[in-house]
Amino acid sequence: MSTPEEAGSTASPDAPTATEPAKPRRGRPKGSTARTTRTIELTLTVTGTADGDWQAELKQGSTWLSRGLPVSATAVSRAVQELHAELAGPIDAVIGAAREQRAARVAALEAELEQARKALAEIEE
Repeated sequence: MSTPEEAGSTASPDAPTATEPAKPRRGRPKGSTARTTRTIELTLTVTGTADGDWQAELKQGSTWLSRGLPVSATAVSRAVQELHAELAGPIDAVIGAAREQRAARVAALEAELEQARKALAEIEE
């Protein structure tokens, strides 16, 4: 005859006993209703020069979707304002510095043009 322990024991040898903690299983539990989130990775690169010329490139994985698209400094500024305030500060500072350089260049060219007009006027007299 079998003992009551042997007769009532239907647990497999791998099953944890009351004194052993259950081992966590790896992976997602069967029957889980969790949905996997599909992510799409796009890389947008915006580059600018000290002269204020900006361009954008878009890449998905290793495939280029667009390259070398010219964009205005105003469009870049608006876009970063929409994305995040922490991005807007540094980029607006770069755009401001480029704007100051352009303004200085315009002032220098205007002064040079004025000198050329004076020299032309002296020649004509």
